[in-house]
Amino acid sequence: MDNSPAVMPVMGTGIRALTDLTHLGFWDIPMITSIPEIVYLAPTNVEEYFAMMDWALNQNEHKVAIRVPTYSYEHSKGEVDTDYSDLNKFKVVKEGKDVAVIAAGDFFVKGESVVDALAEKGINATLINPRFVSGVDTELLNSLRQNHKVVVVLEDGSKEGGFGGRIAQAVGATGMKCLTYGLEKKFVDRYNPEELEKAYRLTVPQIVEDTLNALK
Repeated sequence: MDNSPAVMPVMGTGIRALTDLTHLGFWDIPMITSIPEIVYLAPTNVEEYFAMMDWALNQNEHKVAIRVPTYSYEHSKGEVDTDYSDLNKFKVVKEGKDVAVIAAGDFFVKGESVVDALAEKGINATLINPRFVSGVDTELLNSLRQNHKVVVVLEDGSKEGGFGGRIAQAVGATGMKCLTYGLEKKFVDRYNPEELEKAYRLTVPQIVEDTLNALK
């Protein structure tokens, strides 16, 4: 494979992009991450997107794809990292126990809401921004088994062949349970995003209910 660096912004992804049958953006993660040696970054907010873009444009070692946010245009609550050369290193945003929520890209805001809702149930969950959807931070996942029972993975894309599946495969060897949330491998046309989220159990109350049941 040609080792020349390249940068590819990927637009129109996820459940809140274009809803027409011919323009669905559900399957970018399985498609792009099937390419060897590619780095696929999933920013969680505007500032992180620009930081990832600056890093990608200034590095000369990797082919980098960046998922342009479409679910919501969140702004960072603090400083964002500017160096992503340590590939596949996830970032722990909030440390907790029992439950770890790994929320990728656009669904990070949903992950924050899930963690807040779990706190109301007396569960102090860990919140993780994976940043990379093309690889797995096995060191971090292995460390979670010390005081976590359930790992919840949220991604705004196809579950089949997606990021959550790779996490589940890695978590399987640790003895922790893993719940993966994303979009089904189906064609839908002119759908209502809120209705589709409910159908796919992607609402915060549904995710919290599943998580509490998994802890039993």
